Amino acid sequence: MMAFFSFLPTDYPSTVLLLIFFVLLLLSNTRWKGKVPRNFPPGPTPLPLIGNLHQLNLSRLDWSLMGLSEKYGSVFSVEIGPQKAVVLTGYDTVKDALLNHADQFTGRPHIPIFDQFSFRRGVIFSEGKQWQDERKFVISSLRNFGMGKKSIEDKITEEVSFLVDILESYKGQPFETRQIINSAVSNIICSIIFGDRFLYTDESLINLIKLNNEGAGLAGTASIHLYNSYPSLGFLIPNYKKIIENREKMHNIFNNFLKEAKETLNENHIQTLRDAIIMRYQQQSGGQDSEIEKRAVLALITELFSAGTETTSVTICWGLLLMMKYPEIQKKVQEEIDQVIGAGRSPRFEDRKLMPYTNAVIHEIQRLANIVPLNLPHSTTVDVNLRGYFIPKGTYVIPVLTSVLYDKTQWKTPNEFNPTHFLDAEGRFVKRDAFMPFSAGPRVCAGEALAKVELFLFFTALLQKFQFHTPPGVTNLDLTPQVGIVQSPKPHRVCAVSR
Repeated sequence: MMAFFSFLPTDYPSTVLLLIFFVLLLLSNTRWKGKVPRNFPPGPTPLPLIGNLHQLNLSRLDWSLMGLSEKYGSVFSVEIGPQKAVVLTGYDTVKDALLNHADQFTGRPHIPIFDQFSFRRGVIFSEGKQWQDERKFVISSLRNFGMGKKSIEDKITEEVSFLVDILESYKGQPFETRQIINSAVSNIICSIIFGDRFLYTDESLINLIKLNNEGAGLAGTASIHLYNSYPSLGFLIPNYKKIIENREKMHNIFNNFLKEAKETLNENHIQTLRDAIIMRYQQQSGGQDSEIEKRAVLALITELFSAGTETTSVTICWGLLLMMKYPEIQKKVQEEIDQVIGAGRSPRFEDRKLMPYTNAVIHEIQRLANIVPLNLPHSTTVDVNLRGYFIPKGTYVIPVLTSVLYDKTQWKTPNEFNPTHFLDAEGRFVKRDAFMPFSAGPRVCAGEALAKVELFLFFTALLQKFQFHTPPGVTNLDLTPQVGIVQSPKPHRVCAVSR
């Protein structure tokens, strides 16, 4: 039992531990008491009170679940506290569920921390008709304001020039990448939402990025897994309180931007995604400006900002770290850049067709970085028969993306950084079906098209301008990720020397 409490701060007094145990004991009655359906996926025997928590490393839940799959198969069940879940591992099984049974796995279960954070609004955490309508609106709006068009390439290219100026100002001296890259990438989604970019020194941008990064990190911690299992314990979990505080601070900043927009809003002249969101919810509420609609607007804008900032910027940070780790690969990318683009112009997305090696490296960065290892949980919308097992409607489902991106049957060297995973014998780029960093099926990332353009243009332009290497005296680069719902590199410093 003490292993269950091992993630708690060591200075917690024993009385608090006893209180937690007592509360958990009371909550144990909430466990699924119903008869397990026939042919339900097998799994380890759960203990009273804690389920299978004693068998799981909550800080690296993906690898713990993959370990269990070696014994119980690619479809198995597990209890995380009182929550019974079905786990899907391996490319074949995850593909079968998310693509071959797509509509049956589009549900989104109630996850307490995300329900609290998002009010179950927006695209990511809603479900049913509300999710379908929100997703249709967001994808249509993103296209209207640049996604997939030359105009968004121009914005990214312009932002890259600002980023290059910042990196040049360090004159080859070490600097920390996270905040700078976050700011640059965030400015792309900000230009779509608000119609303008921010200076990297802008206090609002700095605060939003800080709050967003902190929340993403806390959401993947062991204590938040505990909260999701036993939400009544929220008052005992500082990380839960911090996430909600950060949400309120982000909403306050966004609310100031919304007030400015409402004062000048003209329904015949919608200029930004912010305007379109405000107009949509005003029409839905009949102009009442209710508290519910205010929350919906703030939840969607917060979601778009977070999703449009975190995943792409984290991937670029991983990319620069891996280029320092593997200088011979960095050199080959730069040789291809010099050959195809040269030094006299900025990269364009159409260049990707002529740059198979660079394209392969970017894909391999995404695969190895594996920044959303657990995907986001799904749930079944109807009773499902999958690979010989019966999964009832409403079942919590975890399609483990780590098991797809590291599947030994799909990748020659799954645990190594190997761009040839995406190249044939003649050096041509090869698409791989098991490449699912954006998930798959109807719940695939709504901003995938934008992210692909951002990743290529940022990565290629940075390697066109700079040689990246480790600071003096650093001989070992740690590729162990930080704990979080999005896996980012541990803090590290980079030297960017102009080429």
